[in-house]
Amino acid sequence: MSAQTKTTRMPKVSETTLEINLASLKHNFEYLKSKLQNNTLFLAVVKAFAYGSDASIVAKTLQELEVDYFAVAYTSEGVTLRKAGIKTPILVLHPQLNNLSLAIEHCLEPSLYTIKILKAFARVARALNQKNYPVHIKFNTGLNRLGFESEELDLVAEQFSETTALKVKSVFSHLAASEDLEEKGFTLNQIALYKSLSSAFTKKLGYPVIRHLCNTSGVLNYPEAHFDMVRCGIGLYGYGNSKSEEQNFKPIAALKSVISQIHVVEKGESVGYNRGFISPSSSKIATLPIGHADGIGRHFGHGVGCVSIGNKKAPIVGNVCMDMIMVDVTHIDCEEGDEVELFGPALSAETSAETANTISYELITGISQRVNRKILKK
Repeated sequence: MSAQTKTTRMPKVSETTLEINLASLKHNFEYLKSKLQNNTLFLAVVKAFAYGSDASIVAKTLQELEVDYFAVAYTSEGVTLRKAGIKTPILVLHPQLNNLSLAIEHCLEPSLYTIKILKAFARVARALNQKNYPVHIKFNTGLNRLGFESEELDLVAEQFSETTALKVKSVFSHLAASEDLEEKGFTLNQIALYKSLSSAFTKKLGYPVIRHLCNTSGVLNYPEAHFDMVRCGIGLYGYGNSKSEEQNFKPIAALKSVISQIHVVEKGESVGYNRGFISPSSSKIATLPIGHADGIGRHFGHGVGCVSIGNKKAPIVGNVCMDMIMVDVTHIDCEEGDEVELFGPALSAETSAETANTISYELITGISQRVNRKILKK
């Protein structure tokens, strides 16, 4: 991916391209920071290639903006950031047993969520002569995905009284429905449970640790739960998880392509594999060089989803191909070589995803690494 990354201010693209706007990233970071107390730390989630963009570029930009922490899903993602020159602390949210020593080698801080992985990491740390190596303890407060259960608190605390190889840097949990205000009662129960668990655990340890619970929606909807640090992912990339917050964010990524060819398809003629579209009348159909291998899933097509050409919407017709899609441009004045936007300023990824019964997370993180990246600084 890094070999493809370019810095450019070109207004038009000549191939399928994901434009990444660093000015928008800075805007989103500063907006989210404005919701916090001055002493609240900010952790930026840059997993999944920074939500489908460019993890190294995004992390470098946020490091310059003095973000306090990064989080990635897997150790390999953290290693990539270290090799790119990232010095900021990195939390690995889901470390695997087979790469614990690699985490230490690259100064990555694991989330520990079961006794098995806690003991395994302690063994590795001792074998590598570590002392007070920073780790993060995760409790399950209702998401039921990863995390120690409440009744394991004493057992977890005991593990740290028996070793000097590890030291707890933070204790955290994850909100399950912070964007859904109809689930406010559930979220408030999560917050109360986390508050109780983190206080009891810190008391058992005998020293202070960072406490963090809120994701982007938590930051916006539950200021009382910001604690010592917040973890923001989707908000940094331009989405606020609510209609009311959309205007306050700027999507950092715009997926664009070009028209490769335009066909006139007569009434009754078909387009694409399995004759997925039968023209109801004489139609003008444009072919674009992007398909499901680039991240445009097969749930698009047959009129589901559209692209923007000259600020006019063109529906995707027929079946999405591996490397191409076809769109109906019958009522659009366009020609071969014209720029097309699949999501961006003219067509929100949130809106596009909704038409296909999915979410913006899936759409933006699914963009293939073969798609050219261009970095915009303004």
